[in-house]
Amino acid sequence: MKLVFPGGEHGAVMLAGGVHRIGSDPGGAVVLALPGVLPRHFEIHVAAAGANVQRPESTGDLTVNGRPVDAMTALRNGDQLGFAGIIARFVVVEATRPSPGAAPGVPQERPASGDDLGATRLRATPPRFVLRGVSGAIFGKTYAIGSATTIGRSAECDIAIPVDEISRRHAIVRPIPQGLAVEDLGSSNGTFINNRRVQTGQLSPGDELRLDQVRFLLVAPGMELQQAQGPVPTVEVAKEPDSGRWMKPAALGVILASAAFIAWLVATR
Repeated sequence: MKLVFPGGEHGAVMLAGGVHRIGSDPGGAVVLALPGVLPRHFEIHVAAAGANVQRPESTGDLTVNGRPVDAMTALRNGDQLGFAGIIARFVVVEATRPSPGAAPGVPQERPASGDDLGATRLRATPPRFVLRGVSGAIFGKTYAIGSATTIGRSAECDIAIPVDEISRRHAIVRPIPQGLAVEDLGSSNGTFINNRRVQTGQLSPGDELRLDQVRFLLVAPGMELQQAQGPVPTVEVAKEPDSGRWMKPAALGVILASAAFIAWLVATR
């Protein structure tokens, strides 16, 4: 991951795991001694599940794709961060094989190939987990979870659900190897995993996530959703009697009638 400044205010900065402070403070990861930039204007938190941005100083202006940031917000590839009249772009970098002659241990990137921002060409990766709506307004809808994802009533959430019983920022989910890590963000009506209210918890494939009365099912791609079905009825096939042991009634009747007719002819001569 890296932060790119198209306006040239700062060089591109690689973002490894941890907290990266951007502002005028000389100890920050990105130092911008420019008008309107606060010492700790904003922070980017990078973890294995993805990246999030937040404002530690409430007076600093910050937007993501033009939307004001009031609380911790998940970042996605290509998001634009605006602050103090500056635009920065968040880019997910794909590591590649070192080119011939490259110094060992120095990470390499793919050529920009016409991208004037120096952004790396990305390989599409299918999501490991999907939340499927199973109630109300979200019934039948699916939401791929590839990074930290906020769910709530606010239009600023990654999954916005316009239901009054849902808090503006109700919960956040993050991919982990076994499924999703779930965290309640101080909601009024609670976050539930399989009907058990949680502050934090783990959602595994097949588990239900409920925010008040809004329900999701966690699905892993390729996982078959099996619905309850009754037992398959058994069809009994009637077997015919063994022709070698028993004579069919119709054939027996014909023989008896023939014998009676022959006996009558003999008697009348």
